[in-house]
Amino acid sequence: MGVFHEGERKVQSRAGVAGEARSLGRGISSAIPSGAGPFLATQRLAALAGIDNAGHVWASLVMGDPGFITAPDGGTLRLAARLAAADPLNEGLVEGRPLGILVLDPERRRRIRLNGRAGAPTGGGIEVRIDEVFGNCPKYIQARVFEGEPALDRDGDGRRSAALSLAQQRAIEQADTFFIASVHGAAGADASHRGGQPGFVRVDGERRVRFPDYAGNNMFQTLGNLTADPRVGLLFLDFDTGTTLQLTGRARILWSGPERAVEVEVDEVVEIEGKGPLGWRFLEYSPFNPR
Repeated sequence: MGVFHEGERKVQSRAGVAGEARSLGRGISSAIPSGAGPFLATQRLAALAGIDNAGHVWASLVMGDPGFITAPDGGTLRLAARLAAADPLNEGLVEGRPLGILVLDPERRRRIRLNGRAGAPTGGGIEVRIDEVFGNCPKYIQARVFEGEPALDRDGDGRRSAALSLAQQRAIEQADTFFIASVHGAAGADASHRGGQPGFVRVDGERRVRFPDYAGNNMFQTLGNLTADPRVGLLFLDFDTGTTLQLTGRARILWSGPERAVEVEVDEVVEIEGKGPLGWRFLEYSPFNPR
C-alpha cells in the first residue's frame, strides 16, 4: 500500500475497495517499462497536468505525428511539441515543477499515465523526469480513428474569463470526453481521462459543473488527489474545430445520491480557438458508457 498516499487510501476505504487496491498497487512502476516504448512511439495525443505560477491547476493537450513521444530511458519522457502561446500551463513547464502526462490511443482504447517533474527545456519540446507509470482500463474511451492532416496551429489569443459563457456551457454539455488534472503535495500532478454519453457532464450555472464518477480501476488517483487537495483543472476538446476549453477551480466529491459524483467550482476559464479539425473521426461510443 506504500504506493498510495493518504487521500487515495481514504477514498479506497470509503468505496470499499481497499483490499483490491493492495494488489492493484503492484501495477505502478517507478520507471517506464521497456514494453511501453512501441506504444508511445505510435501515439499522436497526450494530455498534460500541471500548476501555474499562481498555484492554479490546469489540464492541457499536445498532438504530433507518430514518434513525437519518446522514452530515451526508463526515467525520461520527451514530447516533441509545445503548448499554444496562450495556454496557461506554459507556466507549469518550469524545471522541477510537478507534471503529469496521459498518453491516449482513442482508436484502440488504450492509455498510460506517466507522472513526474518537468525537466530542463529542450528547445521547444517538453521533458518529464518520471516518478511513476501505470496503465488504465479501456473503459469510457470513445473510439476515434485518425484520418487526414490535423490543423495544429493554435497560436491565437486565448480568451480568459471568470465564468462560462452560454456557448461554453453548451459545448461542455455536448462533450463525450474531457481530461482532468489533479495534484498532491508529495505525489505530484496527474492527468486522467473521463468519458460518457453526451450530457454526462452537467453545467449548473456559469461557474459550476458536475460529472459522475463511473467505476474504473479502483486506484482512485484522481479522487484521492482531490480529497487531499481540491484544486483541479478540466480540459474540453472540440475534435471538429480544434478549439479547447480549459477550466481551473476547486472540486468536491459528492458521496450521497444515486451515484458518486464530482462538483467543480470554476475560478477561471481559458478558451483557445482552433484552426480546423484535429483529424480524428468518431467511430462509436464506449460500450461501458451508462445510457
